[in-house]
Amino acid sequence: MPKTTLRITSKNYSSWSLRGWLMARFAGLSFEEDIVPPDDPSARAEILLLSSSILVPSLHHGDVLVWDTLAIAEYLNEIRPGAKLLPSDLAARAHCRSVCGEMHSGFSALRAALPMNLKGHFPNFKVWSRAEADIVRITTIWKECLAKYGGPFLFGEQRTMADAMYAPVVTRFMTYDVKLDPVCTAYAKRIMAMPEMQEWITAAKKEPEDIDELDVEF
Repeated sequence: MPKTTLRITSKNYSSWSLRGWLMARFAGLSFEEDIVPPDDPSARAEILLLSSSILVPSLHHGDVLVWDTLAIAEYLNEIRPGAKLLPSDLAARAHCRSVCGEMHSGFSALRAALPMNLKGHFPNFKVWSRAEADIVRITTIWKECLAKYGGPFLFGEQRTMADAMYAPVVTRFMTYDVKLDPVCTAYAKRIMAMPEMQEWITAAKKEPEDIDELDVEF
């Protein structure tokens, strides 16, 4: 069996690391974590949204090196097709890729206004209007998917790359006390209750490192 490592950075702050890690876990891939300290310049740039290219996470599987979260998802789907990170139905697969692509390249206002911070909790946080528009779009995606595919996850009973892509948003909604309708609240609770999420959050809360730019009083 090829040696597999997944390079990630801060579990408290790095949403992209969480996405890649969840995808690998959903796929049932055994891997070692290669953790880049948050004070590493490249990791810090990624977390603070200052990097031109997201290189964390990256998956090293034998002789294969894959970076970019969507590329990792597609690779895992190929080597672990039984995990069904992408739906088996053609139309659903295209839909899944579309909502994942939207998360991958969009929602910049939400990323800037509500940075991931699993140790933090800011009740009654004032969300500015552009970020509010991102929240409306995200919750619309959730409700449309849950209604179309019947839940409990975005594309039905099986967890897919879409659930991994939107999981960090769920944590942001919890951190900043974003009010959700009952359907989205139930989905958010379902994501937070996953054993993988609980494992990640437990590890995040044990991290000693703080990033001053993100650890501010709102």
